[in-house]
Amino acid sequence: MQVVATDASQVMVETARRKVATAGLEDLIEVHQMDLEQLPPLPVDGWEMGEGGRGGEVGRGAGPFDGAFSDFGGLNCVADLRAVAEALARRLRPGAPVLLCVMGPFVPWEWIWYLGQGDPGRAFRRLRPGGVAWRGMTVRYPSIRSLRRAFAPEFRTLRAGAVGALLPPTYIKEWGERHPRLLAALARWERRLERVPPLPWLADHYLIELERRVA
Repeated sequence: MQVVATDASQVMVETARRKVATAGLEDLIEVHQMDLEQLPPLPVDGWEMGEGGRGGEVGRGAGPFDGAFSDFGGLNCVADLRAVAEALARRLRPGAPVLLCVMGPFVPWEWIWYLGQGDPGRAFRRLRPGGVAWRGMTVRYPSIRSLRRAFAPEFRTLRAGAVGALLPPTYIKEWGERHPRLLAALARWERRLERVPPLPWLADHYLIELERRVA
């Protein structure tokens, strides 16, 4: 499998390149610094994702690709999901799978935890219109419905699953350490029920699988 990996952070890109080199996988993995919103809307012959999203020498970045994957809430930092969906669709083969891991807006664990600490601002921060300012960027929390709608013209939704609905978020680490048996039981039940409504809609992250429509 050949991979073209991108990240907006130069530090993350340098870290990934070191790991690729250490593993001896330079022939299989290219790593480029690029914001998702810099993805060119149309394929260009010989185009490659060069440094900072600029064009460069011919490489695997031109596509078309057999699939795409976004993790670590990358899409939560995107202002225009529709534009990203259009640009991504033009880079993928018909029938290509797309797997997106996105932070959702409705997280009961977060509401209970921060309300218990007397902090309603953090409890309901994901519901703020326009998103939340964080480290020089704006983080938004699209619902499954809004993300599906943004991708719908070019992609069909196959399934959605919960990542952290029954399980508490990672920042509640101390609670988990005090209740290891309960945590293990919640993990087992979440794996069994991860696709059962409404769990995907009430999770810290949701995993949504799409497929590029065949024209």
